[in-house]
Amino acid sequence: MHNIAQDTYPERSEESLFHYDGEKRFFSFFYLLIFFSSPPILYIFAAKAKISIIFAPEEVVNRKIVNISMILFFRTPSKSVIAVECDHALAQADSDKLCWLFGEATPESEDNLKGHFVGPRREMITPWSTNAVEITQNMGLNGITRIEEYFPVKDENADRDPMLQRMYKGLDQNVFTTNRQPEPIVHIADLEAYNEKEGLALSKEEMDYLKKVEKDLGRPLTDSEVFGFAQINSEHCRHKIFGGTFIIDGVEQESSLFQMIKKTTQENPNKIISAYKDNVAFAEGPVIEQFAPADHSKPDFFQVKDIKSVISLKAETHNFPTTVEPFNGASTGTGGEIRDRMGGGKGSWPIAGTAVYMTSYPRTDEGRPWEEILPVRQWLYQTPEQILIKASNGASDFGNKFGQPLICGSVLTFEHKENDEVYGYDKVIMLAGGIGYGTQRDCLKGAPEAGNKVVVIGGDNYRIGLGGGSVSSVDTGRYSSGIELNAVQRANAEMQKRAYNVVRALCEEDTNPVVSIHDHGSAGHVNCLSELVEECGGVIDMSKLPIGDKTLSAKEIIANESQERMGLLIEEEAIEHVRKVAERERAPMYVVGETTGDHRFAFQQADGVRPFDLAVEQMFGSSPKTYMVDKTVERHYEMPKYELSKLHEYLTNVLQLEAVACKDWLTNKVDRSVTGKIARQQCQGELQLPLSDCGVVALDYRGEKGIATSLGHAPQAALADPAAGSVLSVSEALTNLVWAPLAEGLDSVSLSANWMWPCRSQEGEDARLYTAVKALSDFCCALQINVPTGKDSLSMTQKYPDGSKVIAPGTVIVSAGGEVSDVKKVVSPVLVNNEKTTLYHIDFSFDSLKLGGSAFAQSLGKVGDEVPCVQDAEYFRDAFLAVQELVNKGLILAGHDISAGGLITTLLEMCFANVEGGLEINLDKMKEQDLIKILFAENPGIVIQVNDKHKEEVKKILEDAGVGYIKLGKPTDERHILVSKGDATYQFGIDYMRDVWYSTSYLLDRKQSMNGCAKKRFENYKMQPLDLVFMPDFKGKFSQYGIDPNRRTPTGIRAAIIREKGTNGEREMAYSLYLAGFDVKDVTMTDLISGRETLEDVNMVVYCGGFSNSDVLGSAKGWAGAFLFNPKAKEALDKFYAREDTLSLGVCNGCQLMMELNLINPEHKKQGKMLHNDSHKFESTFIGLTIPTNRSVMFGSLSGSKLGIWVAHGEGKFALPYEEDKYNVVAKFTYDEYPANPNGSDYSVAALASADGRHLAIMPHLERAIFPWQNGYYPADRLHSDQVTPWIEAFVNARKWVEDKKK
Repeated sequence: MHNIAQDTYPERSEESLFHYDGEKRFFSFFYLLIFFSSPPILYIFAAKAKISIIFAPEEVVNRKIVNISMILFFRTPSKSVIAVECDHALAQADSDKLCWLFGEATPESEDNLKGHFVGPRREMITPWSTNAVEITQNMGLNGITRIEEYFPVKDENADRDPMLQRMYKGLDQNVFTTNRQPEPIVHIADLEAYNEKEGLALSKEEMDYLKKVEKDLGRPLTDSEVFGFAQINSEHCRHKIFGGTFIIDGVEQESSLFQMIKKTTQENPNKIISAYKDNVAFAEGPVIEQFAPADHSKPDFFQVKDIKSVISLKAETHNFPTTVEPFNGASTGTGGEIRDRMGGGKGSWPIAGTAVYMTSYPRTDEGRPWEEILPVRQWLYQTPEQILIKASNGASDFGNKFGQPLICGSVLTFEHKENDEVYGYDKVIMLAGGIGYGTQRDCLKGAPEAGNKVVVIGGDNYRIGLGGGSVSSVDTGRYSSGIELNAVQRANAEMQKRAYNVVRALCEEDTNPVVSIHDHGSAGHVNCLSELVEECGGVIDMSKLPIGDKTLSAKEIIANESQERMGLLIEEEAIEHVRKVAERERAPMYVVGETTGDHRFAFQQADGVRPFDLAVEQMFGSSPKTYMVDKTVERHYEMPKYELSKLHEYLTNVLQLEAVACKDWLTNKVDRSVTGKIARQQCQGELQLPLSDCGVVALDYRGEKGIATSLGHAPQAALADPAAGSVLSVSEALTNLVWAPLAEGLDSVSLSANWMWPCRSQEGEDARLYTAVKALSDFCCALQINVPTGKDSLSMTQKYPDGSKVIAPGTVIVSAGGEVSDVKKVVSPVLVNNEKTTLYHIDFSFDSLKLGGSAFAQSLGKVGDEVPCVQDAEYFRDAFLAVQELVNKGLILAGHDISAGGLITTLLEMCFANVEGGLEINLDKMKEQDLIKILFAENPGIVIQVNDKHKEEVKKILEDAGVGYIKLGKPTDERHILVSKGDATYQFGIDYMRDVWYSTSYLLDRKQSMNGCAKKRFENYKMQPLDLVFMPDFKGKFSQYGIDPNRRTPTGIRAAIIREKGTNGEREMAYSLYLAGFDVKDVTMTDLISGRETLEDVNMVVYCGGFSNSDVLGSAKGWAGAFLFNPKAKEALDKFYAREDTLSLGVCNGCQLMMELNLINPEHKKQGKMLHNDSHKFESTFIGLTIPTNRSVMFGSLSGSKLGIWVAHGEGKFALPYEEDKYNVVAKFTYDEYPANPNGSDYSVAALASADGRHLAIMPHLERAIFPWQNGYYPADRLHSDQVTPWIEAFVNARKWVEDKKK
């Protein structure tokens, strides 16, 4: 135990010899060595002054002793050790609470544990700890500052993640001690030396500029000012190359890259409202319904009102942090991109995400010749396989916990060597993109005025990404790993969700007090807060900023890139209302400064010293012009050589490439249903395989107006021809998007172009970038679409200690987004097994078939010189719009684009999600005679399936538009694809090829799924088709249930949704109740704990899904603690369950809560538990449930049904101590085996009800499956006629029961 003597006197004059700052827990002016002597005399040695002060014992009596900390150890049943830092000895009752919280752990009597342990780095408080400490606070335990978990291992050679964990030899009272003090403010004497030491990547011109600033100021600059300047003016933040002048082959080019991108919007503004000047681009959207509580500062009822919407599109890359440490790199990449869509205008709403991963080959299996072109490198940080798994885990985890579904994505692995040039994604690409929306009222930022308050909402400051902004701007491997270690990120999705809830609330209320909003990310406060006050100037009070790591220097406080926070500029009179909302949401809120009107930007310490004090123009006014001088270098790549006799071998190889193969290993772990607004996600058909071309969300619960998004990229083709690579990337995004009915055709479409290029890495590379950008700009202008947003990452080179380097192929990833007129009309790629239908090929390229840049060439270790392109942009536009007409008129039964893997892959994928049927294809009408080219070329184009009775109408629409088509063939009963050309016929077994295609997913899945689940999934995925059975009297109409979807008045039947911090499924639940006829009250745990809400006026409560407290210490454990250890919340709960006129429902996290609180079977001596899924990973799937004959209020009438439902959980396994007949089982998984029983629940249980049937706990999400369009699969004959699914009946039953009780 460490003690500090603290003055009892409140006055602390700055002149006093030394004073104790209670917040920072160290003496400000001197390092002090403190100990007790015996007899008790307290010695204090002032380390920097040659004095010692001795207090006599009687003086000690007049001083109070402040305990800094003691570390308590608890041993969990799994033998891990939880270390708790506390500022006082715990009472027995408090120790018992911790034992309960840690899952019946036992306190260790020793304060020094022997053995080897793996645990977090001591200098980084983990997000797990932040959540755990908050749980203890919510349980009424005070004085706990840090909690971490350590795992015993055999010896110091045990496996660990070196970027996130360290090995501990024993655990003692110094386990959290870093022996580091905040560094003092430094005035920089030698800019050049400081630039290199800190890795700031400042150019000579920028340093000359800073010397001029020093001269103007009459003083040397501080470390904070130089570091901050480097961050906000880094290539990463300021995009200097894109704004620079290119001189190619001695000729200065007339346009910058940025000007060429902007040209697309200048020529085709279409529906764009805001571009290039905000965190996101906004386009005009439709009028939609907003469903939200009336007042967010208290428990209030949901109401419906119309708003005029805007649509946002954004894509970010987080390549460098993901290369260094993939989980947190990709997690914060996702989080940063979500914050961008929160930070548009005066606040906006993210709705769904996308992700792209590009790495070198993962080498998951032997005998893949294309993976043998290059030797395995001594990877700098992680192997490509580790990066693929950890990065996708990180991105998925953030979205899952925040509550943003990931509905569209892509993977590419690539390496190549030719002419002594080595290409590969050793520096990886991790793109996080997404779509969102906002109100037209809030879509533009306001102008700051003097006296506006600067507010930060979100988490604490840590030593994160110090160098992130500028280090991301240079080649990986250039700097010492110390600087690169600073790029290791810290992700706390649940904290970001709380910050978002505040932003969401302010944007939903009738008046929004936000003047401006900015995300906190690259370059930290110095970027985020300066952009808020840029037009006006402002001063930031550093003592008000939340510090998680007490050893941060002024520079580190100012410039750290800690995530999960937003900077807001708020009108002064609204601060108290905003504070109430923030407190209700448990979102930490800090008023940290204000605008001044003096056009200076300063950070000021509590002592009045300003480590940063510059005129705004001095911060931003420097950027000297960047000149990119290069010459054109023609590079040629060998074409693949092939022979027709190896066709089957070629196909099996192509189907195994990660870019072509099944992506189930990605989709099975990421939430694709949260929000209840997802109309199209990746998985299709009765087998739910990832085959979709685009993702689509509804903008409200009416299921009509929405947004579609898609992706495109072609870096292999771009190696051979950078212009064609750009055109193909745009083309692929559009042939993926064409299946959604866009509100105004191509006029609705906007693109984001994200450029990842190895600039300055070799001669000709910068010229290639210029060519690529110009081609994309020209093609988009010709198509009459705009590119209002994007990002560049132009240091895509990995350097190795031996001097070698691996260059990433120049890559543009295109994300497309656009308004959809009716989300129910999106075309599926799943073939309809009807012989009275025909398949047609529509070419969009107007080019001869070419194999360069294809997956086929890649599988043979080649790139190829001849790559396809779009020869006529006007023809492409005509073809796109003609297909849009077919989509709008419902004339296409199924359709799929041709991209990676070529035509044969397209045809196979159309058959994969079915369990029967195949195709007979005749290619005689194809002009090309080379069958390999026909089957494997990736010329932009599509395949559509048309009912024969609509054949003539379809042909007329295409012919009137001047668009060519070729009949390909028809479905057949046989489970194969027969391909004939001339005299030859080739047979491809669909089920065999499907297993080949799926095998790559299995090889990756086995590295992320435990207990043999990956193998079970591979064996069973094709054996568990969805089998749905509805009750005979189900009509699928609103009228059957007396539902009025247009209702905007109260019914008097009241329910409440209850949510904890981290809940993310509350809106879809509230709407399901509302649609069924309830008036729905929004209740938070803070409402119950404070006594603002008692639940006395409601008859039903629903505990909603999500990740309360990020599932730290067990799902719902912290949530249960908030009920059990807060008297007012406990009283409200007890009184509610004591009434006879109440119902309750817990879904997902709410189900876990009901089991933890023992609300389902309180009569049982042994309590059922919810455990981790058998796979030990998050499971996301659309599966079948069987409703057995049961006695429950909500599900009784559904007895005998088999219904499809969404699953999204990590700890959903019912572990039930008694025989099945002791439980009121109200839903079971239709199949007993994994993955259709996704968690391994006893008796395949998915839901339990109380003995009287009033209280129900269910893991799957019925509230995300009440409309046919929300379902991953729905009976084809009902899909377009049913307005609701049978799940609405459960909610209607609840309403009717309450109505009866009220009579």
